[in-house]
Amino acid sequence: MTIILTTPKEVALSLAVRAKARRLAFNLSQETMAEQAGVSLGTLKKFEHTGKVSLETLLKIALVLEALDAFEQLFLPPKPEAYLTLDALLKDKSRKRGRR
Repeated sequence: MTIILTTPKEVALSLAVRAKARRLAFNLSQETMAEQAGVSLGTLKKFEHTGKVSLETLLKIALVLEALDAFEQLFLPPKPEAYLTLDALLKDKSRKRGRR
C-alpha cells in the first residue's frame, strides 16, 4: 500500500501553477492561450487561480503547452514484469470488470 500525502486539490493547484509557468515560458498571454486552446478567458483564469477545470479543458491546455503526451501515460495497466513469479501472477485477484 502506498501512502499519499497530497490531496487532489493540492495536485490540481500544483498543475495550475506549472501550467501558468509553462504558458509564461512560451511567452503566451492568457488571452492568446485561451484562444489557442479554444477555451474562454474566464475558464483559463479560473484554472490558473484555483486549479479547477474540466478534464477536456485541461487536455486542450496541455495540447497548446505541448504536454498532452504525458496524459497518455496515466492509468496504464501494470507491465507483466511487475510480477516477479508465475505464482504472483496467478495470485493476482484484481477485478477484470465492475459489478454493475
